[in-house]
Amino acid sequence: MAASGSTTLSPRSSTSVSKDRFSGPASTHTFSGILSDMDGTLIDSTNAIVKHWERKARDSIGREYNIDPAAILATAHGRRSIDVLQQIDPSHATWAYVCELERQLPLKYGHDAVEVPGARQLLQSLDRLSTPWAIVTSGTRPLVDGWLRILNLSPPTHMVTAETVSKGKPDPECYALGVRKLGISGHPSSSERVLVLEDAPAGIRAGKAAGCRVLAVATTHAVGELRAAGADWIVEDLRSVGVRGGEDGRGEVVVEIRDVFVG
Repeated sequence: MAASGSTTLSPRSSTSVSKDRFSGPASTHTFSGILSDMDGTLIDSTNAIVKHWERKARDSIGREYNIDPAAILATAHGRRSIDVLQQIDPSHATWAYVCELERQLPLKYGHDAVEVPGARQLLQSLDRLSTPWAIVTSGTRPLVDGWLRILNLSPPTHMVTAETVSKGKPDPECYALGVRKLGISGHPSSSERVLVLEDAPAGIRAGKAAGCRVLAVATTHAVGELRAAGADWIVEDLRSVGVRGGEDGRGEVVVEIRDVFVG
């Protein structure tokens, strides 16, 4: 599940970069589809995730394995819960347990989640343009469905969730599957025609390894980490991303990227 990199991270505060560094000129790029991470990219459930893992650290798992919640949070962001549990409590590392655990999270902590600035407008535009897009997340389907419902965000036609891949991010399997789900694979450069939206280094590496272009939002990680992971563009949040229909009638989408980090 996408969790904060530490208990102190919050949108934009993690960048430690002056706003005037996000001043790159606008540019436009044409894509056949968009794949977006969920937590930290479309929504910010940092407070909910912190409460979730702090509670888990206090229950039987934390007492038995002497788990520090800060240690969990420092490595959990962008990773699947089942992968975290395999390290700290293998007996609970089952999909039945993880799906039920994550189904409850929006129900218990729904008031702690908010949308990332610009996310709602972007998703509405993608729907209006009938742009092929999908969510590719380290969360399970019950978690994604719960957050979309509580925040009243448009669901995509396709999703790639934690339980549908054998390896989590940074492995490229999830984004390679996302490209296929969009129905635009089959050409050697298919992945290059897909834009990935991410906030975490693990996700950026997964998108790049799958052959996609990656736009990173500096909502949960320092700009230096996003650059080191290989992001093609870095912006503060999704208010810097606009879309319009292509002019060739082939269903492509023109993405305008504004206020890019300049470093």
